[in-house]
Amino acid sequence: MDNEPVRDPLDRVAIALDTADRATFHRWCEQFGPRVGMLKVGLEAFLRWGHEAVGAARRHARGVFLDLKLHDIPNTVKGAVTAARASGVDLLTVHASGGSSMLEAANRAAGDELGILAVTVLTHLDEGELEGLDLPGSSEARARRWARLAEEAGCAGAVCSPLEVATLRENLALPFLLVTPGIRLATAERQADDQQRIATPGQALRAGADLLVVGRPVTRAPDPDAVLQEIAREIEDALTPG
Repeated sequence: MDNEPVRDPLDRVAIALDTADRATFHRWCEQFGPRVGMLKVGLEAFLRWGHEAVGAARRHARGVFLDLKLHDIPNTVKGAVTAARASGVDLLTVHASGGSSMLEAANRAAGDELGILAVTVLTHLDEGELEGLDLPGSSEARARRWARLAEEAGCAGAVCSPLEVATLRENLALPFLLVTPGIRLATAERQADDQQRIATPGQALRAGADLLVVGRPVTRAPDPDAVLQEIAREIEDALTPG
């Protein structure tokens, strides 16, 4: 994904293809691939169907985001990134907490064809969880520190919750991308799930997000097209000057 002006509001959206059903996965690729900027292939789909999942997404999508959150010693991550690059995906996630040497190894292996995104603080973690991990302090401060580490290592961008976007954007200028999961619609009822730090599409974009990752609010909706239209309206409103 580049930073040119968006012609279609849904270019700012990546649909997360999280399902255990192969037929549903292929149907979502066909249904959402032409509509949005990217399709996101995550751990479940990749572990079930491997490169078949990536290939199915590539056949229908304008961009493919492989979300594996790699976290290992630098040489192992280098090999994994090399394999991902060969599959033709556009973006790949690694964990920022792997440190500078791991991030640098990932970026060397990515070359010019693949953008590395560094995951900062997972959206299910609140400050109580961080304290239990002996990582005291705010998620915002930690996300800012790890995103800066990613930028210095040459990453294309970082993944953070929408609540951290504003402070990251203040410190990290474009073309460094800010990718945000935890997107929920303002009109939707709050349902119990594992996302704690969330925001609406408009809130995330106004704060400085570049790409919004949306899964269940679209894929599990009774009328996914209507939800996509609502998201598109929110994005247009957020990006309209004035």
